[in-house]
Amino acid sequence: MAIARRRMAEWAPDAPDGGVRSVTVAASEAELRLDRWFKRHFPDLSHGRLEKLLRKGQIRVDGKRVKSGQRLAAGQVVRIPPLGAARRPAAKRTTELVSDSDAQALQDAVLYRDEFVIAINKPAGLAVQGGTGTRRHLDGMLDALRFGSSERPRLVHRLDRDTSGVLILGRTAAATAALARSFRQRSARKLYWAVTVGTPAPHAGRIDQALAKGSIRGGERMMAAGSEEAGEPGRKAVTLYRVIEHAGKEAALVALSPLTGRTHQLRVHLSGRGTPILGDGKYGGSDAFLPGRKTKLHLHARRLVMPTESGQTLDITAPPPPHMTETFRFFGFGTKGADTLLTEDD
Repeated sequence: MAIARRRMAEWAPDAPDGGVRSVTVAASEAELRLDRWFKRHFPDLSHGRLEKLLRKGQIRVDGKRVKSGQRLAAGQVVRIPPLGAARRPAAKRTTELVSDSDAQALQDAVLYRDEFVIAINKPAGLAVQGGTGTRRHLDGMLDALRFGSSERPRLVHRLDRDTSGVLILGRTAAATAALARSFRQRSARKLYWAVTVGTPAPHAGRIDQALAKGSIRGGERMMAAGSEEAGEPGRKAVTLYRVIEHAGKEAALVALSPLTGRTHQLRVHLSGRGTPILGDGKYGGSDAFLPGRKTKLHLHARRLVMPTESGQTLDITAPPPPHMTETFRFFGFGTKGADTLLTEDD
């Protein structure tokens, strides 16, 4: 039998004149970004209009001006002005179904589970959240990972659609909030594996290059701050790397540790070095491909080490996907020492 999910929210009644309302954030929505909270309940409200309302101070949280990326806490009160066509919150969401095969695949991908945390090995090609044109995504399938719990697991962090590897879910609102703090405070240590086209030089080091969002040929992407196409000020981005194995100058297996968490950080930093990740046409163009090699992105979140509220340390590793292990065999790459966490002294 397919697993069904229905999201509901508790809303304050509409004001008699259709004016301003105050809505309390539910416990199940703790740590949700404000823009995603609005997207969940007011799907017809465009992001541009949301940003405008925020700039004018018409939308507030606990009476204070906020930005769209603000993380919400249970019990906070969101001020909602009249929204016109998007005024009313979404009614009952259409029930989303998780197929038996998807449910089984997700359960088979579990690397670790206790009463607070679930760690899975996210497959390459599966989006973490929905968006324009994305109907199949992990967030829509999380009921398959309840394992008898009354609460639905919650996303703690994100991986790109085409990046595989360790992804952490919180099993309760409190656990999710605590885990999210570890990521924000940089106490979670992450290790990625990538296959690059070309070999980074030197073979180990630190890439300190601020990144900004910009537009190239009508498409939005991250890029080095200060470049002509960058449409906003840059944000600090730091990556440690070490070459594990290399096939001359043709390709290399590289271990990476992002000290900051910028969008597409590893992909932009390696491309900027002239050694794009194999299969990363978005940032490497035609230089990101080798004759006879598969075109999937070769980036894998291999290991995650982070503290938990109980005082213990969570240390999870995920086996790489088949397309990467096949590439390892092709080049004869070994992985001895590849799981060692990188430090500034490497």
